Amino acid sequence: MLPTAFFLRSKFPPRQDLLSIAILGFCFFGVFFVLYNVAVGFTTAARASLALSTLPLQTMLIGALLGSEQLTARKTLGVCVAVFGVVAALGAGLSSAPIGAWKGELIMTGAVLCMAFYNVLSRPFIQRSSPLGFLAVGMGAGAIGLIIIGVLTGRVVILTTFGPHQWWAGIYLGIGGGALAFILWVLALQRTTPTRVATTMTINPIAAGLLAAHLIGEPVTPPLIAGLIAVFIGIWIAATEARAA
Repeated sequence: MLPTAFFLRSKFPPRQDLLSIAILGFCFFGVFFVLYNVAVGFTTAARASLALSTLPLQTMLIGALLGSEQLTARKTLGVCVAVFGVVAALGAGLSSAPIGAWKGELIMTGAVLCMAFYNVLSRPFIQRSSPLGFLAVGMGAGAIGLIIIGVLTGRVVILTTFGPHQWWAGIYLGIGGGALAFILWVLALQRTTPTRVATTMTINPIAAGLLAAHLIGEPVTPPLIAGLIAVFIGIWIAATEARAA
């Protein structure tokens, strides 16, 4: 990310913003992903996905509390419809909860809170620099934090056991699922409200279900289709404004 930002001559954040952006980056790219991986160890994928899909709700409430975004009835309705779509799609998986699943869901909710604050607080910093420059500083701080955590916990040693498949998977996750995805996310935060951006997160578990159907033959069920439709309707409601009479 940093070499790309230099190569494209992206505008980097002013000096007075660097510490704040580094803290935001550490909270999201560091703390969020640590909590995320801890959470999925306690609960099922479906229940973890549902907890992750509360992001638009948390973003909307935090934005309203901090005064950075107006809480409207239409936006609230759109968020609720989208989250309901996720519940409908994952309904079957939500019934089978392992012992102690609440711990994973509570941790995941805390992780989502980190991302919600990141969504709400990022926009002024992006506007004073550039999406790529902002992201390079934030992801850099998060990467340094993860390396420190990995060294302190001894988990970094696992890298020595990786084979070619694990390294290629890691490269894909770092470039496609990481850098490229977050460039698009920050570009969206620059152009519209945090809640509207966060509402698109409800597509995540639905898309995972459709991809699983294609790759490993999991069935495409009517609840999955109904949930997908509800998610897109919810996003449309949240992303559009009602016309004045």
